[in-house]
Amino acid sequence: MTQMRAAVLQMKVSPDKKRNFQTVKGYLDELMPHCVDLVILPEMFNCPYQTDLFPIYAEEEGGPGWQTLAGLAAEYKLYLVAGSMPEKDDQGRIYNTCFIFDREGKQIGKHRKVHLFNVDIEGGQKFRESDTLTPGKDITVFHTEFGKVGVCICFDIRFPELSRQMVEQGAEIIIIPGAFNMTTGPAHWEILFRVRAVDNQVFMIGAAPARDPEASYTSWGHTIIVGPWGNILRHMDEKEGYIIQEIDMSQVEKVRRELPLHR
Repeated sequence: MTQMRAAVLQMKVSPDKKRNFQTVKGYLDELMPHCVDLVILPEMFNCPYQTDLFPIYAEEEGGPGWQTLAGLAAEYKLYLVAGSMPEKDDQGRIYNTCFIFDREGKQIGKHRKVHLFNVDIEGGQKFRESDTLTPGKDITVFHTEFGKVGVCICFDIRFPELSRQMVEQGAEIIIIPGAFNMTTGPAHWEILFRVRAVDNQVFMIGAAPARDPEASYTSWGHTIIVGPWGNILRHMDEKEGYIIQEIDMSQVEKVRRELPLHR
């Protein structure tokens, strides 16, 4: 089976954690007639993107938010790449974590953001995730009946070795929940997704939160799907909504055969 239908949500994040999960469920109800196989949520979909809030919103793996996500994946019988949310381990460390569930609601992957977003751009964005977050260290690739899929989070895309390691483990799609801002978004968002697609000859999918000008951190939005030739297949603006794309996994093999970079 090579054809997979993927949906990517670009949702506005509320300070109300429960409301964010209700928003996800509302989108899944709306997607039901489209028979999607995989749904992707944005980075920090259940928590405002503020370092001081990450410890407050954080839950342990298996907590209420995790259970809700597992239940939704099972209810709608789809793979759910659950963006990211603050995760707390048994020693109190906080991570920016993406949980991944199969069609039965079983967790089949988990990625903790490896490269933390610590930047100070003159005249632009200043942000330090390391004030409250701990970096992860694992390469994340999960299996589906369509092929292998890699996952990393936002700032991770800037480090090409991480994407290459996922491809070396068999990934033909790389999914990146990410919240680029109004400085880095217009400068680098599209470029990075296209160049990683070309370098690795994979589908690249970026899932961003919708733009909220009233938030302390303003997302660029522009959720994107890029093909293994570097061509843009779907591209949103800054507003709320979703995109659906039929992904033909055989295109990866075709591009790699025609332009045999990996050999």
